Order: sequence, then C-alpha cells, then structure tokens
Amino acid sequence: MALAGVRVIELAGLAPAPFCGMILADFGAKVIRVDRTKVAMSMDTQARGKRSVAINLKTEAGRTLLRKLCVQSDVVLEPYRKGVMEKLGLGPRELLMENPRLIYTRLTGYGQSGSYATAAGHDINYLAMSGLLSRLGRSGEKPYAPLNLVADFAGGGLTCALGIVLALLERTKSGKGQVIDASMVEGAAYTGSFVWKSRSVGLWDRSRGENLLDSGAPFYDTYETSDGKHMAVGAIEPQFYKQLLQGLGLDAGELPPQMSFDDWPELRRLFTQRFASKTQADWSRVFDGTDACVTPVLTFDQVSSHPHNQERGSFVKDSSGDESPRPAPVLSRTPAEPGLGSNPDTGEHTVEVLAEYGFKSAEIEQMLAAGVVECNAVKAKL
Repeated sequence: MALAGVRVIELAGLAPAPFCGMILADFGAKVIRVDRTKVAMSMDTQARGKRSVAINLKTEAGRTLLRKLCVQSDVVLEPYRKGVMEKLGLGPRELLMENPRLIYTRLTGYGQSGSYATAAGHDINYLAMSGLLSRLGRSGEKPYAPLNLVADFAGGGLTCALGIVLALLERTKSGKGQVIDASMVEGAAYTGSFVWKSRSVGLWDRSRGENLLDSGAPFYDTYETSDGKHMAVGAIEPQFYKQLLQGLGLDAGELPPQMSFDDWPELRRLFTQRFASKTQADWSRVFDGTDACVTPVLTFDQVSSHPHNQERGSFVKDSSGDESPRPAPVLSRTPAEPGLGSNPDTGEHTVEVLAEYGFKSAEIEQMLAAGVVECNAVKAKL
C-alpha cells in the first residue's frame, strides 16, 4: 500500500486524531495507538487497522518508553492541548533533536499560538470561529451545525492526514522532519474556501438560507415523499432543471423563471406537493437514468444495497459484521486494504509492539510487573 513502511505513534484522543490515524492505517501505515493504563475501554471507534499499547505516562519509565517509541517512528500524532507534551518532556524540540526525520503532528482546535491556544472547545466552537457556521442553516432560523463533520473530520482529521503525507513527501527530498500545526478552525475555514472566494460572484449575497446552495433555492433542497422518506434535488443548471420539471410532470411554460428569487416560495410549494404524491422508490424509478440531479436520501441501512454503491463495493464489513465506508480515494496500483478486524482493546498489542521496537522479553516483563505498561491478558501473550 501507499504508506507501507511508515511507522505512526498516535496518542489516544477523540474523533479527529483517531480519524487521521485510521486514514494512515487504511493506506498501509503501521499505526500504534498509545492508550492510558487502567482504562476500562477505549472510546476510539476509528481504530481499524491500528494496534494498541498501554503506557502509564505518570511514571518516568513510561515517559522514557514513549520517547523511545517516538524516536524510532516516522510520525507522532498528538491531540492534546498546547503545552501538555512539553510538560512530559516529549515536545517536538526534544524528539526532533533525537530523530531529525520525525514528523511531529499537533492536531488541536485553535492551533499552537494565539489567545485561544489553550482553550477547550468542540467542533461547533471551531466551526463558529471559522466563519462558516454563520452561513449554515435555513432562512429565519439560527445557525445550524451539520453534525461534527466540518471541523472535527474535514478540517481536522482529513486535513491533518494531508499535512502528514505532504511532510513525508518533502522528507524524501530534504531528509528532514518537521512540526505540523493543524488547527481545526483553520482547517474548517480552508475547507470552506469556495464559500469565501465565491462571495464576489454573487452566490452568497442574500441572507443565510436564501441563496442558491444553502436551501434557499427550491431546486437545491430535499423533499419528503409519500412514504415519509426523502429525495435530494440539485438541478442547478438549466438543462438539469428542465429534466427535473419533466420528471415532476410540470410545464415550464406555466412556471415562473428558474432564477426568479421572489417566486422561489411558490416553486417550493409546487415541488413539495409533487414529491409528496409518490414514494421514494417511485421517484427513484422516475429519475434514475436522467440528468435531473435527483437522488434518494439513503439511510445507513440502505446505502450498501443501492445498486451503484453495491457495484463499486463502497462499503465494507468487519469481522463483527459492522459496516462502514471503504477508504477513499481508490488508487489503481496501491489501493487501501482496510483491516477488517475489530477495534483493538486497550493494550492488546503492548507485548507484540514492544518486541518489534527492539525490547527484550525480560525488559517487557519488568515493565509489566512495575505497571509501566499494561497488556490485555486475553488476547496477547508474552
């Protein structure tokens, strides 16, 4: 796979960093998640393909051990607030001094500098600070955060993974590592570059929820069907809009112009009535094979059985039968091969990983006995 041979130390966290680690693991990197000891279970649901080592970082021996793992690796991925790693003596200055090729990745909400650098926050806060949240929501309603997708995962984990791959590529030329300062505020804002840069062409002149792409346009919205399901409509271009009207059985000559803003409420009323007259399956049959840009709003239970997704194998099942998206994008020569096992238990691979990093059995036994590390007794043996 594309990242085969790359060693990654991922310090356990929530949501964005685990997603970044999973991306790297899906494409071939050896990702070691470092968990705390004396933890009943991990909250990482994005641990596909990772292995877990449990280390007690409250001990000097535990911190020394983690440093040894980091300096023998290619990437360190840490999700802590600014200053935490420095207090442990494991900041980038110390680790890069020992391993100048190390990619030291810091994924936080507000970045490593600025007045909010040490502040707590979540996706909705970072999205708010990026400016994007002010543009999200329907007309007359308060701003609405679309799950925690934009800042945590698009602006956080995915953007961070891109930074790591870029740093690894640059290292092939310079032979040097570097520090990545990944801010979810900035990542979210960068993800929204189109919104920023298209303001000058009139796409966002109207208030929130009244523009072409923010649910303002009746031909770019969702509609309920007679069986309580929904269809998504994205018929922006005139030729696509024409096919939308044909599918709905509406005469364009009897309707106001597509881009007549004042008439959008009436068009929405007509579209709402028409879509409510048939089931989702009926409308799918009407619009499949056309360029009307109308598709069913699929639930998680429906996506893998949809013919298109099924033909491409877009969703995969793990050994427990749980379904999730296949890694994207698809590479023709070195495609991702996601691990299909279940998420690792805390410390499940402690012995195995330490042995790979050159520790002798006697050293590992000593660390286990002293509580420096933990190992899942059921799944792992010395």
